Amino acid sequence: MKQAAVELGIPTSEQVVDVVGSGAELGLVVAFGRLVRPEVLARVPMVNVHFSLLPRWRGAAPVERAMLAGDRETGVSIMALEEGLDTGPVFATARTEIGDEESADELRERLGEMGTRLVLELLARGPYGLKGAVAQRGEATYASKLAASELQLDWSASAQHCHRVVRVGRAWTTFRGRRLVVRRAAMASRSLDGPGCPGPGVPGSLHGPLVTTGDGLLELREVQPEGRAPLAFESWALGARPVPGELLGPARGGGAGHG
Repeated sequence: MKQAAVELGIPTSEQVVDVVGSGAELGLVVAFGRLVRPEVLARVPMVNVHFSLLPRWRGAAPVERAMLAGDRETGVSIMALEEGLDTGPVFATARTEIGDEESADELRERLGEMGTRLVLELLARGPYGLKGAVAQRGEATYASKLAASELQLDWSASAQHCHRVVRVGRAWTTFRGRRLVVRRAAMASRSLDGPGCPGPGVPGSLHGPLVTTGDGLLELREVQPEGRAPLAFESWALGARPVPGELLGPARGGGAGHG
């Protein structure tokens, strides 16, 4: 956005208060992550492109929280900015399903395109396009920023939950005491039970690309060892030579959990 503004000769600033004297008639806020002061809002009305179906997932990480919660649907809300955190009335929404294999980055890109179209449709209607906002209805939930500890894979949780954490991005575990990022994974269709099979073992047990979880298996597709570039799992395994049944990072807690 800044690059486009510079090319068009439009001044830019990193200080929100500077918008007050800019002559702007409307502000557009996307993924800002902080509150805009009321004295600024009193001078320049602003609308927010928020990546959720408000009032569900107000806050900084709506895409990630929707995915971790197993939501089947999300969307974009265009709302009037208020002093409160994502509490303003909504002008328009657009809904979309969350794909079973879709990553948070992929979903965020789709929501960005949806939000752009929705804003342009509203602005094309002239001043009346940004009137008639409706107050949010329903129970509010909050999407706090994710901590690094939440992205550590807990192999005692369900395979589905572990898969969601991987899809959120930056999921990690440890292998022989060093961090191993799991960039891509899939719900496994294979089983380790049966004649001649060693059985799935305890959560975190590694059998080729398959990892035992609290209720099934997760298939690792792409990993990134500490200090190295991403690798297909097979390429990583050729160098790392994991022993069948060797454990990835310590499981936290017990039971299947996190359904």
